[in-house]
Amino acid sequence: MIIKNSLKKYLKLWALFFVSILVFDASAQRLQKKLPQKKSSETLSPKKERAIENENSSMIYLENSDILLFDKDRLPDVQVLVGNVCFRHDDIYLYCDSAYFYDYKNSLDAFSNVKIIQGDTLFVYGDVLYYDGNTRMARLRKNVRMENKSALLTTDSLNYDRMRNVGYFFNGGQLEDSLNVLVSVFGYYYPATNTANFRKKVKLTNPKFVMHSDTLNYNTNTNVANILGPTHINYEEKTHIYSERGWYDTKNELAELLDNSYVENQDTKRLIGDTIFYDKKKGLARAYRNIELADTLKKVSLFGNYGFYNELTEEGLATDSAMMIEYSGGDTLFLHADTLFTYADSVYKVVEAYHNVRFYRTDLQGIADSASYQTRDSTLQLMYSPIVWSDDQQIIGDTIRAYMKNGSLDKAHVIGAAFACQKKDSIHFNQMIGKEFWAFMQEGNLYKIESNGNAQSIFYPIDEADGSFIGLNTTQSSYLHTYFKDGKVDKVLIFPSPVATMYPMDQLTKEIMFFPNFVWKQEYRPMQKEDIFLRFDRKKDEVGNSSRKKRTSKSGTK
Repeated sequence: MIIKNSLKKYLKLWALFFVSILVFDASAQRLQKKLPQKKSSETLSPKKERAIENENSSMIYLENSDILLFDKDRLPDVQVLVGNVCFRHDDIYLYCDSAYFYDYKNSLDAFSNVKIIQGDTLFVYGDVLYYDGNTRMARLRKNVRMENKSALLTTDSLNYDRMRNVGYFFNGGQLEDSLNVLVSVFGYYYPATNTANFRKKVKLTNPKFVMHSDTLNYNTNTNVANILGPTHINYEEKTHIYSERGWYDTKNELAELLDNSYVENQDTKRLIGDTIFYDKKKGLARAYRNIELADTLKKVSLFGNYGFYNELTEEGLATDSAMMIEYSGGDTLFLHADTLFTYADSVYKVVEAYHNVRFYRTDLQGIADSASYQTRDSTLQLMYSPIVWSDDQQIIGDTIRAYMKNGSLDKAHVIGAAFACQKKDSIHFNQMIGKEFWAFMQEGNLYKIESNGNAQSIFYPIDEADGSFIGLNTTQSSYLHTYFKDGKVDKVLIFPSPVATMYPMDQLTKEIMFFPNFVWKQEYRPMQKEDIFLRFDRKKDEVGNSSRKKRTSKSGTK
């Protein structure tokens, strides 16, 4: 058996030798065509020394080859190596099945089963290798793989610059680590720092999401992707993240997003900001500067310079120049407050506004200390010293609820210390007070006010002939219904047991002309949407005070 195995080994070696002769002869013919031909009279020059280009270069050493072929006459600068070929250069070893060794140039071409080993940390494989020992540049082609402890890089063409310790591909490649797979057209990988740079048609695939980008840096040790250009991250169509600069921790699903960034959920919620910190696992997002928390389904958006949103509880907050915009109807509501808070009530949205509330619509304007808006019935509730204006009407009370319908104001409910007035000129005002009001709109205009409970009124009947005031009429009863037409009082219903007094215009005094605690605060009124950010000191105002004094009748013409 020992003799039989030895014979097989002997025959195999001879077969390899004859194959090598054929390979060498074919190689010599190819290479000889590229070399200048010597004249017959030319004498052989002495053996050349190796060409070492700079002091940092080192020589390549041949460690092993089953067969070495050399023809000094035909190929004086080439050694053909066949079988278990091994080279050593600095701290790396290069293996292959066969090679051309250009000893004088300090370079080699390796073929078949090419392998580069650098210590126990880096392994590079391919079918073909062109290696320059002076520049330490390795150019690998066909079925190329670069492996270290943290990642595997595969491509069809790879240049490995050992001087800079970087491998780069230029015709498509893939980098895979324990968590992600990245592909791109161009790529650079630095094995020593476990960092990579990808360009053009970059795609990162994670078990939970897919990232598309134009330019991306990635660390295979930390699994952090640095966003350097327009980037989309999609979570199974449930969450869409966009950013043009920032970073994303693909392992812990944490992100810092900069430059035109937003986080959008499948339920139509979107958070925009100059800077966004996002924790996908906890569903928490914080945004800074020029933030917008939008609900495109409910058509409500919150703006500010700081924002917060919890995807799990659907709670959000906006502050620092906070503003709400509601655009579900034909008109748009602009509302400002120090702080805006939003949460979900079943399938509906609630927005609560705290302190220094001011709002503007073309048909309705108002101020209050606090407010809330509900999409369930499109209701805006104003609390603590509210004032509302519509056309030339002003309404105040302890609490005011405005109900919208089809995008327009439908009706308003004033609860507690209700007071309404209509400006006739600079000193004359129609006025009403009561425990509560119901104000009804028709085609965008006020057409009826119902005053319930201790209802009192002051109004000026007009002479239709010349438009002058006939006098001042005061009424008092339990209920008072006033109807308007073309912005003017059309008729008044007073019941039961009304008490009325008519005063001539020349007998009017301040006490007769105004209810106690009368206020007309036109200077507070937002006249355009930009006015909602104006601030006033209202501490001295006694607005919405439920302790309004009851008016007493004075003598006059009945």
